[in-house]
Amino acid sequence: MHMVDALLSPAVGGIMLAASAGAIAYSAYKCKNDLDEKKIPLMGVMGAVIFAGQMINFTIPGTGSSGHIGGGILLAALLGPFPAFLVISTVLLIQALFFADGGLLALGANIWNMGFYACLLVYPLIFKPIVKKGFTPRRIAVASILSVTIAVLGGAFSVVIETLTSGITELPFTTFLGLMMPIHLAIGIIEGIVTTGILVFVYKMRPEILESSLINKKISSGLSLKKVSVTLLIFAALLGGGFSLLASSNPDGLQWAMNGVAGTTQIIATGGVHENAADVQKTTAVLPGYGFKSTDGQGSAAGKSVAGLLGAGLTLLLAGGTGYIIYAVKRKKEKSA
Repeated sequence: MHMVDALLSPAVGGIMLAASAGAIAYSAYKCKNDLDEKKIPLMGVMGAVIFAGQMINFTIPGTGSSGHIGGGILLAALLGPFPAFLVISTVLLIQALFFADGGLLALGANIWNMGFYACLLVYPLIFKPIVKKGFTPRRIAVASILSVTIAVLGGAFSVVIETLTSGITELPFTTFLGLMMPIHLAIGIIEGIVTTGILVFVYKMRPEILESSLINKKISSGLSLKKVSVTLLIFAALLGGGFSLLASSNPDGLQWAMNGVAGTTQIIATGGVHENAADVQKTTAVLPGYGFKSTDGQGSAAGKSVAGLLGAGLTLLLAGGTGYIIYAVKRKKEKSA
């Protein structure tokens, strides 16, 4: 559900960038007090998992469409809502800058649509109340499927509102909404099932991870998360370097809905802001479309594998590094006090 710049006016794109920047700043502020230092490496690892996971589009049967995970609920359940929002923001930033997946003008909208609802709204209001009496595979499944589906639908509805307020007349509100919501309902259910599987797996390995996020309690210093982190890191490498080659070639839910309304997945935008953003992205995108530039991101298995591994590695460093910086600032202030 990555929006491209052409779907947004400069004004709406700027507003969404400001809104997401505010949410990022608030999340970083909250992390100064709430961040569990034992989960900092897990922030990097889970960033890599989500980056690699988003490369794998799964087919929606009978529609000719596909979808990919957003990962917000999964991140929030493992890391807590505020670290999770920072991690998904780093994923989307790296995708836009280095792989031209989602526009730079649309970056704020993408962070909001895929991160805000899941991490900062749905997780605390829906996921947590369902599992508050204790984690069981059944409660995890109900909480995951319901929460992910609602978060995905919230993001899909936001896309429609953002295109409406941007004056994209090729995508009339009622028709566009009528296609966006059902297809993302299906995507949300499938992502919810995937989220359930991963959370149940982690819970059986180290239940303290989910429990600490639920009650905002730090994990005991003597408890090791190394086994879980290494397992998830290997999983990310397999996803990005191997399983990404099996991704569906069908258009994703947003592209499918656009094609159903406008008869095309490509809406052209002109103007200085859009052109400048496109020029910057052409410069920064080392592997546009998750492939080598010489192939325009098409037809190269090696290019996709390299992109998956490189992107997962960059996200690992940026997401984990963000956590370490916040923790270092916190420790410095504590010492000076």
